[in-house]
Amino acid sequence: MTHADRVLADEQIVGAVYEALARRYPKSRSRGRLGAPAEVVLRLLILKHVRNWSYQVLEREVRANLVYRDFSRVGGGKTPDAKTMGRWGLAVDPETIKQIHDRIVQVAQEQGVTQGRRMRVDTTVVETNIHYPTDSTLLGDGVRVLIRTMKKVTKIVGTAGTKLRDRTRSVKLRLLDVSRTARAKGPLNHEKLKQGYRRLLNSTSRVVGQAKRFSYEISAGVKRARGILKRLVRIPMISPGCTDLISPGIPR
Repeated sequence: MTHADRVLADEQIVGAVYEALARRYPKSRSRGRLGAPAEVVLRLLILKHVRNWSYQVLEREVRANLVYRDFSRVGGGKTPDAKTMGRWGLAVDPETIKQIHDRIVQVAQEQGVTQGRRMRVDTTVVETNIHYPTDSTLLGDGVRVLIRTMKKVTKIVGTAGTKLRDRTRSVKLRLLDVSRTARAKGPLNHEKLKQGYRRLLNSTSRVVGQAKRFSYEISAGVKRARGILKRLVRIPMISPGCTDLISPGIPR
C-alpha cells in the first residue's frame, strides 16, 4: 500500500477523478453542498477494487480499520456510506478510468518500471458455476468435443473416408439415465447404475473409435480438402490423448 499511496498522490490522476465528479450535474462545481474530496473518492474505489469488496464491506472495513482510514484519507472523519460510494463508482466512467490507466503507465515509464509498449495486468475473474466432474459427465464432455472436431473436419474435407455418425443424442440420453439412477439408493439401483455406465462406455468407445479412424485417415491423406483454397485451411487434428479409452492401434 506504500507504493500505491505514492502513485495515487499524482495530481493528474486525482484531477481526472475531480473532473469526473464535476460532470455529474450541470452546476456541480458551483452549487450544492460540499462533496468528498476527489482524493478520498479515488482511494476508496481503488481499495474496493484491490480487495474485491462490495460497497457494504468497504464501508465496514474502512470504519473499523485505522490503516484503511489513513490510506483513504478519511482520517478521523465520518466514513461515507455504501450508497454514496456506489454513486461515486458510477460517476467515475470508463473514459476517466482510461485516463488513470494511461497516467499510471506514464509514471511507470518515467520510473523505469516498464517501457510502456506492453504491459501484462491481472484481469478480473468472475466466479461461475460448473458441473461437478463425475465420470459420466467427463465422458459426455469428451464425446461432445470429439464429435465437434469431427464435424469441423467433415466440413472441410467432405464425405471422403469414414462417414461421421453423430451419437450426441444417444450419449446425452445415457447421461440422463445414469444421473437419474445415481440419485436413488439401494442394491437394485446400484446394479442399474452399473448397466447404465456400461451402455455409456459402449457409446463413448464407438465415438472414440470413429475419432481414431478420422485421425488415421487425415494423416494418411485419405481425408483431404476438395479445393485449393480449402487446403490452405488447417484441418483440426484429434489429439491422441482424447482417444485413450480403447487400446491404441490402427483403427478398425
